[in-house]
Amino acid sequence: MASILRVNTLTDASSNNSIATSFVAGGSAKAWHQSDSAATPVDSLNISGGTDNGTGDYSYAFSSSMGSVAFSPPHITAADANNNLHAHTRATGSVRVNNVNDEAAARDANNAGTIHGDLA
Repeated sequence: MASILRVNTLTDASSNNSIATSFVAGGSAKAWHQSDSAATPVDSLNISGGTDNGTGDYSYAFSSSMGSVAFSPPHITAADANNNLHAHTRATGSVRVNNVNDEAAARDANNAGTIHGDLA
């Protein structure tokens, strides 16, 4: 049997810090991934799989679709300072990204990203 817990505010045990549940739901990442250079997710949330489309060109499918294409896609620089990930195609069910070096040349490398927005 499923249960529902209905609350408006979350607080710590001493009631010193509180936050509205709408802020938690609205501000939490809706998907994230840590992937190898072949686009295979090593660890992830709401990512059903990755596709290697060619050198430095990866697509990631969402397990649960976004509400619209107006989500915040990944744009990160990895620990390797010569590794930048930029989104170039957004769809409600996926995101396609390019992994480039500082000279904007495509490269295969481990990558990671987060998605913020509303789920469908």
